[in-house]
Amino acid sequence: MTEGADISFVHLGISIQHMEKSFSIGGISFAYYGLIIGIGMVAGLLVAQADAKRRGQNPDIYLDFAMYVLIFSILGARIYYVIFQWDYYRNHLAEIINLRRGGLAIYGGIIAGVLTLIVFTRKRKLSFLSMADSACLGLLTGQIIGRWGNFVNCEAFGGYTDGLFAMRLKRSIVNENMISQDLLDHLILENGIEYIQVHPTFLYESMWNLGVLLFLLWYRKRKKFTGEIMWLYLAGYGIGRTWIEGLRTDQLLIPGTSIAVSQALSVVLVVVSVSVILFCRRKAVGERKENT
Repeated sequence: MTEGADISFVHLGISIQHMEKSFSIGGISFAYYGLIIGIGMVAGLLVAQADAKRRGQNPDIYLDFAMYVLIFSILGARIYYVIFQWDYYRNHLAEIINLRRGGLAIYGGIIAGVLTLIVFTRKRKLSFLSMADSACLGLLTGQIIGRWGNFVNCEAFGGYTDGLFAMRLKRSIVNENMISQDLLDHLILENGIEYIQVHPTFLYESMWNLGVLLFLLWYRKRKKFTGEIMWLYLAGYGIGRTWIEGLRTDQLLIPGTSIAVSQALSVVLVVVSVSVILFCRRKAVGERKENT
C-alpha cells in the first residue's frame, strides 16, 4: 500500500494516492460522479436500442422514451430518498432540491422508470412488456457503470472487513454520516492519519449486475414469454441487492424499524418475480401442448 494514499485495496496492492472528485474546463467545475452517470445512461440507451433492433423494433422509440425517463427517474430517486430520510429533511426543506450533496436512491429511480414506461407505452400504443425486455438490459448497463460514481465519491460502502477486497479509505475524505460504530471500532491509525477499512459494496453490486447482464444476454434468445427478461432482471437484481444492502452503512430504514427498506423491497421483488416467471412458463408450456 502506498503510504498516505486516499484509497487502497490493501490485499490487492492497488492504491490511489489522491482521489479527485471533480475536474475543471474553462474555469467551470464538473463532478466525475455526474460524468460517470452520464456515460452509464448513454451506454444503457445504446444497449437497449441494439436489443430492440435485434428484435425488429424501431430503436428510435427508446431515444424518445429516454428523454422522459431521464427526468422522471431522477425525480423518483430523489423523492424516494427524501421520504426515507424525512426526519432530516422535515427540518431542512430547502435541502430537498439540493442534489449536489447527493441523495438519490436507485429503487426510486426504477419505480419512476416503470411508471414512466407504462404511461409512454399506453400513449404510443406499444407493448409495455416488450419494451421492458430491452429497456432493462439498458438499465442494468447503466447500473454497472453508475456504481463507479459511488467509488469516486467514496460512498456506498459496507462495514469493516479484512477480506480479499477490503478497501481502506482516509477518514477525512468520507462523509461522517456514513461511518458506522463498527468502522470506528476498527479505526486504523497510520502515521497520524485515520483510516476506515470497508466492504467495497459499490464493486460487489457492479460485478453482480455484470453477471446478471451477461446471463440475460445469453438467455434472451431462449425466453419463453414476453416480459420474461424484465422479470428475470428484477429477480436477479433483487437477489444481489438483498445481501449487498445488508453490508452497507448508509441504509435507508423503514420508519420506526431497523429494517433496510431496499432489503425488504428486494425480497418482495424476488418472490413476486419468481412467482410470475413460474406461472407464465407453466402457462406457455400448457398453451404449446394445446396447440400440438
